[in-house]
Amino acid sequence: MVLTKAYADRVVLYQISWQQFENLLIDLGENRSARIAYDNGTLEIMTPLPEHEYFKQAISIIIEDAAEVLELDYECLGSTTWKKEIQKAGIEPDNCFYFQNESLIRGKLSFDLNYDPPPDLALEIDLTSKSLDRFPIYARLGVPEIWCYDSGELTIYQLEKGNYYEKEQSLVFPNLRIQEIPSLIQSHRMVGRRAFRKAVREWVKNN
Repeated sequence: MVLTKAYADRVVLYQISWQQFENLLIDLGENRSARIAYDNGTLEIMTPLPEHEYFKQAISIIIEDAAEVLELDYECLGSTTWKKEIQKAGIEPDNCFYFQNESLIRGKLSFDLNYDPPPDLALEIDLTSKSLDRFPIYARLGVPEIWCYDSGELTIYQLEKGNYYEKEQSLVFPNLRIQEIPSLIQSHRMVGRRAFRKAVREWVKNN
């Protein structure tokens, strides 16, 4: 195990075997704020800051409220650990959702990507603060769509032939102008949560 970088909010380790990764997950436990990403021997452990958590929560609220307004079945699984040993890939997204495959995992409390489909949508906040590139990990796990919020912009990426490409429309919400979400959040930061959710629902209806 080789420590290569350490910061106030993240630690990066090299030469971590899959078994060491599995053992570390056990040692860290489930009740923690730190999130991990593992890519073929490189491991990053991050502790999110309040600003990060604010935008994660705000965008997640918009996703869930949009699903409710549009009457879409969905499941939210937060920062669940998704991993696949044969791909030497593991990640805990800032949030993740099932939409297209929701019926296949409905009621499940444990998951194995050797048999279960990956989340249909993953949310990543502030990618530039993360040392380890998340895209190759998500690609090997087969996550079809990622929303990345960074520096006031929300970008949609979709998986095609093993790589992610920037897109204008979401597979989950093809009729919503997803790029408007940051300005929607910013314009309602001071109004309180209930007023924000009311505005979100009106925005969805008017799209």
